[in-house]
Amino acid sequence: MKKVVFATFVAFWSSVATIATLHAMGPGETAAAAADTTKADAAPGYTLEQVAQHATLDNCWMAVEGIVYDISAYVPKHPTPAFVLEQWCGKEATEGMRTKGYGRDHSPAAWAMIEEYRVGVLVE
Repeated sequence: MKKVVFATFVAFWSSVATIATLHAMGPGETAAAAADTTKADAAPGYTLEQVAQHATLDNCWMAVEGIVYDISAYVPKHPTPAFVLEQWCGKEATEGMRTKGYGRDHSPAAWAMIEEYRVGVLVE
């Protein structure tokens, strides 16, 4: 009986710790509080034509939800082969971030991480 009680105790607190961890990683106000509106106002603007000039893995810019990112330094760190990112270099890549190509969104941690590579905003 003691083993069952102990196993239940461990399972309960493991569940609590897992939920707390997931809550801490949750979406909340990610993307640096919606890209901090004061930063967005001062950020340089780029057109899709300008983003398209950066379409190689060594010089990879992409626009995601109206924000322009230079992910060139991140390409070698990405967990998938480089060709997966290459198809989005120089393009509007919101679909790639939202679906990973098979309908599954990137994690909140990935959305927060991409902010490190922000270079400006997309303009018409």
